[in-house]
Amino acid sequence: MAGPSMMETLFQRTLEDLIKGMRLQLIGESAFISKAVEEIRREIKSTDLHTKSIALQKLTYLNSLHDVDMSWAAFHAVECMSSSRFADKRIGYVAASQSFNESTPVLLLITNQLRKDLTSVNEHEASLALECLAKIGTVDLARDLTPEVFTLLSSSKVFVRKKSIGVTMRVFEKYPDAVRVCFKRLVENLESSDPQSLSATVGVFCELAAKDPLSYLPLAPEFYRILVDSKNNWVLIKVLKIFARLAPLEPRLAKKVTEPICEHMRRTGAKSLMFECVRTVVGSLSEYESAVKLAVVKIRELLLEDDPNLKYLGLHALSIVAPKHSWAVLENKEVVIKSLSDEDANIKLESLRLVMAMVSESNIIEISRVLVHYALKSDPEFCNEILGSILSTCSRNFYEIVMDFDWYVSLLGEMSRTPHCQKSEEIEFQLIDVGMRVRDARPELVRLARSLLIDPALLGNPFLHRILSAAAWVSGEYVEFSLNPFELAEALIQPRASLLPTSIRVVYLQSVFKILIFCVNSYLSQTETLADLEPEVPDSISQRENSEASDLASVRALFEREHDEAFNPGVLDRPSTDNSIEDIGNAADGDGQTSTFVSFRKNGFTRESIVNLVNLVEVAMRPLSVSLEVEMLERTCNILGLIEVLKRELPAVFQNEKVLEKEELEVLKLIKLMNDAFSEELGPVSTSAQERVPIPDGLVLKDNLADLDEVMGDVKLPSSSSFSLESPYNGQRMDPASCNVQSKEDSEASSESTSLLAEHRKRHGLYYLPSEGNGTISNDYPPANDLKSGDTNQDDTEDFVKLTAQSLVSKKKPNYAKPRPVVVKLDEGESVPVVLKKRDSRDDLLSGAVRDILLGDDAVKLSSSIKGKEKVNADPLDSKENMHDMENSSHRKSSSRRSKQRPHRKERGQTNPEKLGVEKEEHGGKVKSKSSHRHGRQKSRQKAEGSSDIIAETPVIPDFLL
Repeated sequence: MAGPSMMETLFQRTLEDLIKGMRLQLIGESAFISKAVEEIRREIKSTDLHTKSIALQKLTYLNSLHDVDMSWAAFHAVECMSSSRFADKRIGYVAASQSFNESTPVLLLITNQLRKDLTSVNEHEASLALECLAKIGTVDLARDLTPEVFTLLSSSKVFVRKKSIGVTMRVFEKYPDAVRVCFKRLVENLESSDPQSLSATVGVFCELAAKDPLSYLPLAPEFYRILVDSKNNWVLIKVLKIFARLAPLEPRLAKKVTEPICEHMRRTGAKSLMFECVRTVVGSLSEYESAVKLAVVKIRELLLEDDPNLKYLGLHALSIVAPKHSWAVLENKEVVIKSLSDEDANIKLESLRLVMAMVSESNIIEISRVLVHYALKSDPEFCNEILGSILSTCSRNFYEIVMDFDWYVSLLGEMSRTPHCQKSEEIEFQLIDVGMRVRDARPELVRLARSLLIDPALLGNPFLHRILSAAAWVSGEYVEFSLNPFELAEALIQPRASLLPTSIRVVYLQSVFKILIFCVNSYLSQTETLADLEPEVPDSISQRENSEASDLASVRALFEREHDEAFNPGVLDRPSTDNSIEDIGNAADGDGQTSTFVSFRKNGFTRESIVNLVNLVEVAMRPLSVSLEVEMLERTCNILGLIEVLKRELPAVFQNEKVLEKEELEVLKLIKLMNDAFSEELGPVSTSAQERVPIPDGLVLKDNLADLDEVMGDVKLPSSSSFSLESPYNGQRMDPASCNVQSKEDSEASSESTSLLAEHRKRHGLYYLPSEGNGTISNDYPPANDLKSGDTNQDDTEDFVKLTAQSLVSKKKPNYAKPRPVVVKLDEGESVPVVLKKRDSRDDLLSGAVRDILLGDDAVKLSSSIKGKEKVNADPLDSKENMHDMENSSHRKSSSRRSKQRPHRKERGQTNPEKLGVEKEEHGGKVKSKSSHRHGRQKSRQKAEGSSDIIAETPVIPDFLL
């Protein structure tokens, strides 16, 4: 075997050769990697460990950079780990650390190898074993190697002791009972004079305290000594993190550490340490006004730095202090507002959060107006961040800061027309949610829905189709609040609605159905009433027909004016008018024109208007009756069926007869039933409603819905997360040219559709773009809220700062002309469920073990030991003797409590449990390790269950510190 091994070693490619070959390869990277893996598979089977280690090294490289599977080489990694040659051993340990996990079959084979290397006199071999244990340590490895880790915690070699301290974090996490063996020696390292060991120990306690700070409160004196005496900035930063978690638990401790932290804040020149001091003060010591003022001064220094990283840290610290000290944000409002124009995206987002944190019911209107104007000039990504912040802030806790819902509805419409708007889902939800919760906002919602439905720019933007769906739903659901229901119907059946996807058009058709039923029911109801009360019905009808032209002209004038204002970004500056039912009796609306709604209420619906509406809807629905889409076909047939019933049962209306026969009014019952079905008021649904529905017996719900891939594998879901001109519905690009071609194809499908389009344009030119000079019609959609050139783009940043600064100034609560509308809330299940992070059972066991050490019988000794090491108030004591006594007493109790061994340990071929009882003589400390994993885990669980009694106890903190 010597010959082949020597030849393999001689001609084997090294890792350097592999990297050079990959850079120079011409066959493709994937092919080269496949060929290299085949070569490695041959080489790794060699009996020569050096050849095997080189092959394993190349495989590890390919796994780290190209994600090549190396699980099949796990046993070969174990072989290299056992090599006597350090270079080969290191390659094996690196491969194991990178590829092993808890399910690796050969993991049981490395226990003895790790124990052997941990007890090696070679510090580099012990270092390799510690690093590997820190990465792949399992419950069994942590339990079996706890004695070795305990020994290394007091090693005379700083290099090894530092790494063993770090390994305890993994050991405690996997095997909480190791705390009873290693914890006191870990505490001893807090007194280490070596800065590396001290830094590692403080780092471990920083991570432990993050999970359960209450358990480590008795160690506060030791941390305080480090805070006062240490000169290492990184150690101080970790100690500050610990005190940030301990201070809220003990007010006396917070008072004690405030002055040292402020002293560090004044003297240090390190920005990292200064920021950590600031964060500790504003986060955990915010009740101390002098410390907060000093922290705000330091925050101001960070905000004025040119380094964007420091500026971001200043804004982040300001966002932490803002909830309790709003004056800190007001003092720095100029810097915050200017940061909205910063080049760094993170700085802009942090400043936006600060601005939104200052929003209240007194300034929500001004701040929202400023931010919407600012969004018009921002890039698409930040524009949507601004819109999302406004939406989430205003809708918080069921719109608690919104006092004027007419204004908020108009704000939703303004955001819908903002360029690059991609918040259609949120706006759609809130338009419907406000309609269901706030009754008084429904007239303004219908007015906004009409303006959105006739806006041609929204039809051409696929990202805003969801908003049009909400507008169509609102117009049909709350049609009784409309100024003119006929115009709503015309807007819903306009020819360009054919450009919308099917999912949106079906909502349009359903709303047309609702509007048609409402209008017919209103006309028949008033006709029946007038027939009973007034004998001269024909004269009355004739009078209404004569007044219809003037009414429609007034409606058209008002409609054109509002249509022009829909594109004005300054619409938010105009005070909103009240269109509620209570104010309908006014002779004029907020704009000075005669209210057409009053005219509608006075004159009612006329025969001619109903006939025109029915004919217009029928002509528009006929081409859709041959649609291949099931939902569109169903809703179209419903509408046409209703029209057929009306024409058959009401000949007097459609044959221009003067008087309705009494028998013909019988159809009113049918119309009333349909209208009552749609008139049932919809309300919000609880978020937990589905959870309260019991699962029927015999119904088996599948946990895995992977079967849908077989049924709908070729169906691509629409994506609205990115902004592009690609249509999410058919995968084709939505440009004006394609829209024009599609429109022409649809219009040329039949001569009837062509004539319909021409007739509709002639009658309702309001819904179309102005014609070109040459007579051709353009289908290009203008951008919504197109920015005007000139003064709008030349706004100075200083003016923007002044405008926003005025919005941030706290004002008295405004006196609104009308009370806040009632917002419907459900009694229960309405709030968003808060998902609490479930604590791991090992964390509970770890906390119980730590409390047992610090708050149990040994707590007094540990406390006196720490007091003895303190330089300020206590007499010098022999700390080593105290710790030695504590260890002996602890191990005596541990050995007396644990007498039963796990019966399966010998079967695994692991170390005899008797070995764990051998005393360790190193460094003068006699240690007896634990003997029963199952018994100790059960006892820890019992202590965790009784943790309520332990938590109730006051942690032991020496009085000299408090």
